[in-house]
Amino acid sequence: MMKQLTSEAEPLNVNSLTPRQIVEELNRYVIGQKDAKRMVAIALRNRWRRQQLSPDLRDEVMPKNIIMIGPTGVGKTEIARRLAKLAQAPFIKIEASKFTEVGYVGRDVESLIRDLTELSINMVKTTRLETVQQKAEHQAEERLLDLLLPPPPSRPGFVEGTGEATGHAPQDSHESTRSKLRLQLREGKLDDRTIEMDVKERGLPVGVISNVGGLDDLESNLRDMLGGMFQGKKKKRVMKVPEALKHLSQEEAQKLIDMDDAIREAITKVEQTGIVFLDEIDKIAGRERTMGPDVSREGVQRDLLPIVEGCTVTTKHGPVVTDHILFIAAGAFHVAKPSDLIPELQGRFPIRVNSVPCPKPILSVF
Repeated sequence: MMKQLTSEAEPLNVNSLTPRQIVEELNRYVIGQKDAKRMVAIALRNRWRRQQLSPDLRDEVMPKNIIMIGPTGVGKTEIARRLAKLAQAPFIKIEASKFTEVGYVGRDVESLIRDLTELSINMVKTTRLETVQQKAEHQAEERLLDLLLPPPPSRPGFVEGTGEATGHAPQDSHESTRSKLRLQLREGKLDDRTIEMDVKERGLPVGVISNVGGLDDLESNLRDMLGGMFQGKKKKRVMKVPEALKHLSQEEAQKLIDMDDAIREAITKVEQTGIVFLDEIDKIAGRERTMGPDVSREGVQRDLLPIVEGCTVTTKHGPVVTDHILFIAAGAFHVAKPSDLIPELQGRFPIRVNSVPCPKPILSVF
């Protein structure tokens, strides 16, 4: 039964898996953690059951968020990561200690939804590119042949295919030469040949501004505004035939997909199947201090509360509703306790699981 579930030739259909089968699949990657696996498996199954309801009832069913309590290294993150991969759902893992309260320098909590949306768009885009890859490669091959062997210029008063006074047919000769080049290209005989082609310039480099901290949105907006000024420009670049073919294939694939439709699908995936893993939540669960670096702990919790409860986050691709995103929090809780979280946030994580480390094997001295 396990071989049928884990066969790479036939992808898993998560909709047909029971919680017991989901746990069996997670057992392939994580040892122990029986209770944690059981809880996340039930949460995944409940998502599928929610999709079977009528639209009126579907919006009333909210996810049961989970808190995993256990030391570092027991497999809390891996369970959530494998669950998201099994469900083919957008997944992001982020440390709660990286966030700061609004008004402080650092990352705001809404950035995690924006990052999750970007990941989802990349997932959908990658899937669609795979479906059009064959057609894109064919079109790229034709473009490359046009660069290697430009078509003969048309002459006024000359009818192509009729030949000149010598009786030759230029069009037929061109097609014959093109067919020979195509065969050589597929056999790899032109790999050492270089070619000059026009390449679009990229926009602003990533990470130039965000290194300052807390300015992720500013960097994104600047790339959107100023990046378009450079994307239309082209420059000459010399590259070998295999590299040129790969570059042209990527360009043709981009033309074949509808990005607006892909973005709409990606946002739907985030809203309906997205999973957010909040690690080190115990780092923001300490009691409030009047001074020092921990002054914004409770503020971060209050900023997280509307995201977990369900709100609309504005992204550059459109609004994203977080009502049905599954949040899995984790922490060692050596010093703080889950009860040190603000009561409102505690209520949004109704399921708590103790993740105990796997017992060490006893080594024999004989």
